[in-house]
Amino acid sequence: MLSPRQWGGRTTMPSETLWEIAKAEVEKRGSNGSEGDGVEIGEKSVFFIGSKSGGKTTIILRCLDRDEPPKPTLALEYTYGRRAKGHNIPKDIAHFWELGGGTSLLDLISIPITSDALRTFSIVLVLDLSKPNDLWPTMENLLQATKSHVNKVIMKLGKTNSKAASEMRQKIWSNMQKDHPDRELIDPFPIPLVIIGSKYDIFQDFDSEKRKVICKTLRFVAHYYGASLMFTSKSEPLLLKIRGVINQLAFGIDKSKSVCVDQNKPLFITAGLDSLSQIGSPPVPDNDIGKLHAHSPMELWKKVYEKLFPPKSINTLKDIKDPARDPQYAESEVDEMRIQKDQELEQYKRSSSKSWKQIELDS
Repeated sequence: MLSPRQWGGRTTMPSETLWEIAKAEVEKRGSNGSEGDGVEIGEKSVFFIGSKSGGKTTIILRCLDRDEPPKPTLALEYTYGRRAKGHNIPKDIAHFWELGGGTSLLDLISIPITSDALRTFSIVLVLDLSKPNDLWPTMENLLQATKSHVNKVIMKLGKTNSKAASEMRQKIWSNMQKDHPDRELIDPFPIPLVIIGSKYDIFQDFDSEKRKVICKTLRFVAHYYGASLMFTSKSEPLLLKIRGVINQLAFGIDKSKSVCVDQNKPLFITAGLDSLSQIGSPPVPDNDIGKLHAHSPMELWKKVYEKLFPPKSINTLKDIKDPARDPQYAESEVDEMRIQKDQELEQYKRSSSKSWKQIELDS
């Protein structure tokens, strides 16, 4: 593990002291701006959230040209990249944050998303296409938690810098042309959002009807939130396309205008280039659509999707919040001692309970 003085490298933050360092680092970067206007020009932040073991780390390493095997993300991790703009010109800096644990560590979302960094902040949601039953709950929980926190930060920012908050609210519509037919029907995410479907190599072998439902559903969600959508795998050509998209978020490189909406190929749709008419209605028979009671288009798509891919029960879907009980970190000697101590604790609780009851009887 890197020491606090080596904070620029990839770092896991397991202790309270390092959490404080992480928060202080974010606040320090925010205070570098002029007269409280936020992060310096040339600094951007990209926050990766998504499915557990969905490939977030692999994408980050590829974007940074780091040839090293990805390691499991414990909680919240940070790294950065630099890009030269020209001779004798300061390099652009991109801050990369990654949330581990799928949906089990939603409270940590607030750490990197601050009012100082928000105007140059982007979200990348990575969804594991090979696990369609987990896809909707993972997407819904992460986006709701992130959107809720971002909106709170924007409201807080508005109290001290109303101009900046107003500019942010206007900026979210920048990807949508003013004459786009769906402009009144969507609800853009408050900050730039990219949705990446990973493990396309497994997904492409799915039944055609299943692929159709997943593709159309993700296209609707991405379009509704004003987000870009693309599929990837460990294939080098696909990773290069994803790298280009991430570089655009991190360093302001020109956006790709290429579009692929063919469900038999990896989807690649830049924000604002899709439409509800092209996506079509939810893939369900006309005589069944009336039976689905929904209060919004998003809820209708959810019901249709979960009819084909019912989410797992809460108990099986819920990630393990305590890393000490996570099988991937198992150590037999430590675990045996832990079990022994747990048993001793339970025995102590029982004996203490009996003692208190005896005292009450005697009194």
